[in-house]
Amino acid sequence: MTGLQKTEHRYGLTGAVLKNTAYVTMLIDHFFAVVFLNYMRLYTVDGRWDPRLEPVYRAGRAVGRVSFVLFAFLIAEGFFYTRSRVWFLLRLLLFALLSEIPFDLALSGTAFDWSGQNIYWTLFLGVLVLSIWDYLSHYGSILATVGRWAILPAGCLAAFLLCTDYRFMGVLLIFAMYQTREKEGGVQFMAAGLVMLFGTWGSYLVRYLGNGYTAEGLFWSSLREMYGLLAFALIFLYNGEKGRQFPKPFYYGFYPVHLLILYGVARLTGVM
Repeated sequence: MTGLQKTEHRYGLTGAVLKNTAYVTMLIDHFFAVVFLNYMRLYTVDGRWDPRLEPVYRAGRAVGRVSFVLFAFLIAEGFFYTRSRVWFLLRLLLFALLSEIPFDLALSGTAFDWSGQNIYWTLFLGVLVLSIWDYLSHYGSILATVGRWAILPAGCLAAFLLCTDYRFMGVLLIFAMYQTREKEGGVQFMAAGLVMLFGTWGSYLVRYLGNGYTAEGLFWSSLREMYGLLAFALIFLYNGEKGRQFPKPFYYGFYPVHLLILYGVARLTGVM
């Protein structure tokens, strides 16, 4: 099988199908994270969730794991094909700023919550890492080589310290998707799986180890992220064509707008 973006036939799934699927699965994930989770919290017994509702919640969040894998893949493709990487970065930065209050309202019920930042910050850092990496690759000096290998850990550290969504695993996954985009499909699948498992586990170890959690328990918790590998059932069918998409403002604006709507639903129904 050749690189995923070089499939020569017209058949298969376009980038538009992958993108729309990413947004639908994200919406499902956030419905369960914002509305359904708060509903469950209203009906806890002795601090435990209703056992009839918990499997439904877990299933909804599992569907959502697919979305970020698709977004990481599409961001890597977009970085390769974009006419201006500077404008690409500026758009991500702008919507990171615009989405922060909707994100905080939906996830914490307050306008400003510094414990977590929205996914656009992760995407911005991922593209920034790729931009600097690619720019320095045109220079053969020792300084440029050192800079290339320093930018990835620097981006990961920034994601962790800023508490962006998916932390440094998100930055690593975008980097892995880009670096393997011309490899066999199985190579990209393996790279993504390893990054998702050990990136998530590493983040959990730094954040939670020693606070009542064991390394083994955190490892098993990290396995939940592996549901995202189901996204490759679609990625393997990608035909390299853009397809008919909605205007860019629709996709960029969907994130903050749907979070505000979910927050409104949670407030109106009394679960938040």
